[in-house]
Amino acid sequence: MTAQDAPPRGPLGRAVAALREALDVLYREVIKFGVVGAVAFVVDLGLANLLWHTVLADRVTTAKIVSGAVATLVAWVGNRQWTFRHRRSRRMHHEVGLFFGVNLVALGISALVLALSHYTLGLDSTLADNVATVLGIGLGTLFRFWAYRRLVFAHEPL
Repeated sequence: MTAQDAPPRGPLGRAVAALREALDVLYREVIKFGVVGAVAFVVDLGLANLLWHTVLADRVTTAKIVSGAVATLVAWVGNRQWTFRHRRSRRMHHEVGLFFGVNLVALGISALVLALSHYTLGLDSTLADNVATVLGIGLGTLFRFWAYRRLVFAHEPL
């Protein structure tokens, strides 16, 4: 048994060990959240572009809302089954309601950024729509990570 394997001694040692453990959990959650988010991002941006170039060419905000809703379903499965599976503390229907409520707010953030860019600022090229979408998704993602940990999957890690 090495010094690193020995249990921490004293209140300071235990506090440091608890802090390390909490940071380790946070680190793992951030990495997993990022992977799930990357997959959902590809679904969101890919579907938005597909819709912008086909059936919803003249309705960029509607296309963004549809693509965001599909990406939310992908994120729900990934985060529930992988990222935050150790935090489950509610009945599934309650968790689903909170998850989709949080994502509705995040989707609103993303759609608002796109609408402001496209309609208010007049930046209506495909490149501008994609940049606005990426910025909106980024802002929504910051909100989602905070809200998932605080509201949706709020139970302390096991």
